[in-house]
Amino acid sequence: MHVLILGGTTEARRLAETLVAGAVPGVRVTSSLAGRVERPRRPPGEVRLGGFGGVDGLAAWLREHHVDALIDATHPFARTISFHAAEAAALTHVPLLAVRRPGWVAVEGDDWHGVESLEQAARLAPVLGSRLFLTTGRMGLAAFAGCAEAWFLVRCVDPPEPPLPPRSEVLLDRGPYTLDGERDLMRRHRVDVLVTKDSGGAATAPKLAAARELGLPVVVVRRPPVPQGVPVAEGPEAAVAWLARIHPSG
Repeated sequence: MHVLILGGTTEARRLAETLVAGAVPGVRVTSSLAGRVERPRRPPGEVRLGGFGGVDGLAAWLREHHVDALIDATHPFARTISFHAAEAAALTHVPLLAVRRPGWVAVEGDDWHGVESLEQAARLAPVLGSRLFLTTGRMGLAAFAGCAEAWFLVRCVDPPEPPLPPRSEVLLDRGPYTLDGERDLMRRHRVDVLVTKDSGGAATAPKLAAARELGLPVVVVRRPPVPQGVPVAEGPEAAVAWLARIHPSG
């Protein structure tokens, strides 16, 4: 059984590790990474880098490499590849599962402001404060390029490409982060608004707790929907169980 994992996330890497270790007998694992991160953490098993060339390219790859199951474990905001995966799976009749870590949930003391896009976040955040901690990744920063009045601390893994907000400082760093570290960072830079995507997971959640402790508003970009009709698992364990069900003989 050949399984293609569309990866780049912690969940995708853990799933590849579990399958390569033999959680489901007789499985060959290929992980596909988009190549947007300069030094990606390569999972075990076979690895391919780069895009497929749209729906038709992905469908052709599935056929050529005799893929028996497709698992979309990409970032919750990687909307394009998720919809391409759904279309390619339908064209090739390959079973598809989406792995999506649970989103974050506000608790008492949080001051969250939900928006549907980075453009909406760019309009709202400068209204809430003047020193913004931008943790939405290096893609899409152009949405904030017109925010001339606010100052931005932009944190991302790899150097972002322009355009950037005119008053900004770039911090290159990779999670996981700690509550103490996030609290100290926000205090040191006198941050008064946090801007984030609802990525979910524990690795970057400490920034939310730090904002809560400091009484800061948080602009949260909501997730795009998973393609209709695609089953969803919350983590690698559920994905392994799904594979065992569709490939019970190993």
